[in-house]
Amino acid sequence: MTRSFILVTTIAIVTTAAWALHDKNAGPEKVELKFKLPAPKPLSPEEALKAFKVAPGFKVQLFASEPMIECPVAISFDDQGRAYVLEMRGYMHDVEGLGEDQLTGVVSILEDTDGDGTADKKTVFADGLFLPRGLMVVNGGALVAEPPSLFFMKDTDGDGKADVKEMVDTYGSRVGQPEHMANSPTRMLDNWIYNANHGSRYKLKDGKFISDSVPSRGQWGMTQDNYGRQYFNYNSDFLQANLVPEALFKRNPNWIGGSGAAVRVVKDQSTWPIAPTPGVNRGYDGKSLDAQGKLKDSTATCGATIFRSDLFGNAFEGNAFIPEPSANLVKRFVLTEKDGVITGENAKKGEEFLASTDERFRPVNAYTGPDGALWLADMYRGVIQHKGFLTHYLIANIKDRKLEQPVNMGRIWRVVPDGAKAQTVKLPAESAKIVPFLGHGNGLVRDNAQRILVEKKDASVMPALVELAKSGNALAKIHALWTLEGMGLPAPDAVKLALADKDAKVRATAVRLADRSLAPEFVKLVNDPSVDVRIALGFAAGSFPEAQDAVIGLAVKAGADPLVRDAILSGLRGRELETIQALIGKQAPGPILSALAAAVMNERKAGRVSQLIALIGAQSPETQMTLLEGASGKNAPKNALKYKLLYLAAEEPGLAKLAANADAKSKPLVAALDARIAWPGKPGVPPPPVVIPLTASEQASFEIGKTVYSTLCTACHQPNGQGMDGLAPSLVDSEWVLGSADILPKIIIHGLTGPIKVNGQSWALEMPPLGAALSDEQVAGVVTYIRREWEHNASPMTVAAVKKVREENKARTKSWTAEELKFNGKGK
Repeated sequence: MTRSFILVTTIAIVTTAAWALHDKNAGPEKVELKFKLPAPKPLSPEEALKAFKVAPGFKVQLFASEPMIECPVAISFDDQGRAYVLEMRGYMHDVEGLGEDQLTGVVSILEDTDGDGTADKKTVFADGLFLPRGLMVVNGGALVAEPPSLFFMKDTDGDGKADVKEMVDTYGSRVGQPEHMANSPTRMLDNWIYNANHGSRYKLKDGKFISDSVPSRGQWGMTQDNYGRQYFNYNSDFLQANLVPEALFKRNPNWIGGSGAAVRVVKDQSTWPIAPTPGVNRGYDGKSLDAQGKLKDSTATCGATIFRSDLFGNAFEGNAFIPEPSANLVKRFVLTEKDGVITGENAKKGEEFLASTDERFRPVNAYTGPDGALWLADMYRGVIQHKGFLTHYLIANIKDRKLEQPVNMGRIWRVVPDGAKAQTVKLPAESAKIVPFLGHGNGLVRDNAQRILVEKKDASVMPALVELAKSGNALAKIHALWTLEGMGLPAPDAVKLALADKDAKVRATAVRLADRSLAPEFVKLVNDPSVDVRIALGFAAGSFPEAQDAVIGLAVKAGADPLVRDAILSGLRGRELETIQALIGKQAPGPILSALAAAVMNERKAGRVSQLIALIGAQSPETQMTLLEGASGKNAPKNALKYKLLYLAAEEPGLAKLAANADAKSKPLVAALDARIAWPGKPGVPPPPVVIPLTASEQASFEIGKTVYSTLCTACHQPNGQGMDGLAPSLVDSEWVLGSADILPKIIIHGLTGPIKVNGQSWALEMPPLGAALSDEQVAGVVTYIRREWEHNASPMTVAAVKKVREENKARTKSWTAEELKFNGKGK
């Protein structure tokens, strides 16, 4: 199973500024509160309703409140419209976190049995949980994220309470900052379950959950649109999206193309509260609050939903609704798509869709409900910032205004149009009767229909699914195709027909689901007018050698579109050089050729690099420049592989030829390429490092570490150790990796708090402690692995040394800082 190694962001419900450290040493110690406001009175649900200001044409309704529920942070709806609610009851009873260690978390099932829109029945599905923060209904039960683990829970005896609790994955450690944990498991259109703030995705296969590594995205909350594109956010960034199937980028480690991944959808971070909001972490800095004490920009953004219901009308379907609990509001953004790129704008500048004058209104998750309404999970409390990140300013504000209590309240709200009848949809039991719901007007209903059919695996519905894939509406076709995929029922005829569908989203879906037998059909789509189709074609054709003609045609037509370029490169692992040779003379766009040349260099195979250099030398000056820009690293993306010397067996004659013929423009590129290559006797270049072989026991430890790294660390640091821009630093040639041997065990066991510098770059990060999750053997193994992988030649780590580090620091409860470690890049 995969777990994040470094999680540098904090979940939005408990953080109030991205990429900044917020602890009791931050901000002024002697605080003078600029906005002296009276202590806000906790409101009853009826009073809270009067405090709302909602957009014209809508009304807010209460579904549930205390004492039925407390501190709800997540909701998941089953196929009968029942609401599974996650109650994080142990969170922050005061500024010291009193009660945080108590097993008080609950998963409740709420039902509206009389259809009046209000919950009247509660069943405790699971209790005794430690600060749970993830919930998703699946397979007759639910996935529950309870640090340090992800569990599958199920009721098998019919009393409503889970009597099965099976481990699915271990996320990290129960010890440490609770916000640095995975959350919000969400089943996407592709039948995989993704999480915010975590680098694994899961799929139910033959009754068991399998996992796969993906980049870690988002802080708190995960959602999708009608076409399976993922949306998430960070506390100071309202909305980001993966415009492409990001998991597919991993296919080619020679090319790290980030186009379409974690794209910022919303640029304007403005907020417009309707009452003062002084209780924010950096309210002291004169920038966070306006003259009236109202929050100016996002600081605790979380729990977004893409609204996928026809209840509100066409103007609202596909909009993003995003909570901002520090500002006591929910924003609405209208999303627009053009050429595969999605942008979001405030629905009405200066006004929010929903806002409250009640400072304890803390919406942390938004959903499309089973009735088509907009549902909100409201923690309803004064303190939402975790104790480890409270500033002196915020502590003073909390104390002065008596915000610590009460903590045993919470509400679930529904927003509905005036005069509309929001009717909960319940799926029938028979598989055949579920199939038509794949084309329902409510996206949640479609998702549940697909999930139930995939879980049932009732092959008798295959003809109905194939027919729906041929004749349904566009969304029904897409869901039918993915349902067939999830059920493991190949339907090449239906997929082939969908390749020619009039709807571009259906065609793109068919390309993604096509098998090798349909690869020859790809050539027909090279000139498809839809960028969605061309992106899907780039991924698929690059993966099938049989589709090389389609790759060539698509590359020639791709122009400078980075989305299509990266899609093509993602599938061409080991075939980049051959693709360059095939494209020469076909007027392929420069960015494609340049990217292919960069990928050949990143592959670091001496023979192929020599072939590339010879090929460059045989081209026209214009093509030479294009290829040199890639081979030299000039046009490398920010998160590209860091260059290490590639040692050849002998001098490369092609370099001398290139240098002799270089003009003023190409000369610097040739020199940069030359600087990446070495051979015995090359002037000014050190000899290849002498690799000290590992002993048998050290090699065994290395293999243990390789497994730990591949399942725990790759989501942030990547399989090649290069890290992720803005998320995790590179481990390759890092002074932290290659310096003093006892540095890494300390960090892994107890965590690390930034700021730190890695290879000259500053990072404000928070790595959670993993000592409780990893044994001494595993710690020694992963340290050995990263000190010896990627052509590193540092000493391995012994289990005895790890035991010593752990024993010497057994009383430690806080993460290390760079200052405490007194690290200077060379060890102590």
